[in-house]
Amino acid sequence: MIIDWHTHVHDPKDTVQPYWQGRCPMTIETVIAGNDRAAVDMSVISSAVHYIRHLSEKETVGAIRSSNEHLARCRDRYPDKVVALATSIPGGGDEHLMELERAVKQDDLRGVLINSSHKGAYPDDDAAKPFFKLVTGLNIPVFIHPGDHGYGLERMKDYRLTSSIGRPADNCLALARLIVRGIFEEFPTLKLAGSHLGGGICEVIGRMNYAYEYLDQAFFLGPYEPMLIKHPPIHYLKMMYLDSACYHAPAAQMALETVGADHFLFGTDSPPMTPLKQRGVEMMAELRMSEKDREKVMGGNAARLLKIHY
Repeated sequence: MIIDWHTHVHDPKDTVQPYWQGRCPMTIETVIAGNDRAAVDMSVISSAVHYIRHLSEKETVGAIRSSNEHLARCRDRYPDKVVALATSIPGGGDEHLMELERAVKQDDLRGVLINSSHKGAYPDDDAAKPFFKLVTGLNIPVFIHPGDHGYGLERMKDYRLTSSIGRPADNCLALARLIVRGIFEEFPTLKLAGSHLGGGICEVIGRMNYAYEYLDQAFFLGPYEPMLIKHPPIHYLKMMYLDSACYHAPAAQMALETVGADHFLFGTDSPPMTPLKQRGVEMMAELRMSEKDREKVMGGNAARLLKIHY
């Protein structure tokens, strides 16, 4: 079975907004049609709820609940073709935790998407600890996806650089901070998946390693404290899952070889860009791996994480 880990469906309350000009592609119909064309069996649908950055803190809980409920209804329409993830804000407080627990226990959403940052807050912040305690207790995977951008907007306004560079960079920063801030030391059973190959973290993990290993020689690079990890950063990166949405086979091959076939997930991030579905499928055919590993990457790992039985 081929399972696309990374597809997006938005709440109709968002899809009718003027900025979509009546052409929002993030609908369940687009997902199903794209899968049919590309011979993909099942999609994991999620919503990055980019629009919540414009809402007040009080408004976000209602917006997220509306989104979660919509994805559950989409799943109910296509129970053999769709698995849904909830959305949450890790440091959002008790109301967000209650909504996440409701979505998982009542609506059977199988995991949770969080943004790499939200209004300057990152998931390694102390305020997010109750969130990670909850998700490990629920035994659900956490999918980290770029929200918008965390920094550098003044140099990324042109040429869609916020989307192509800013969002992946924010994702890489979020994963790196979770590593060095000891998330896996505190929550060793956490199932953490990074979108878009982790935003380039596999390329920089060697630099993260030497920053940790050569503390005496790297004194001029700034402090490395408090020390919260017991192993080099790559040890924790290998505990993560990464999805393949990148559209550049050499980069995907590097990520596959870094985390291993047991921790790599086929994903296209389509919709929103509908042509990327077929492009993502074709890219996976270029990757070097055994047939056994290919079965894991193309669907087996997602099925295991999300408790899909087929």
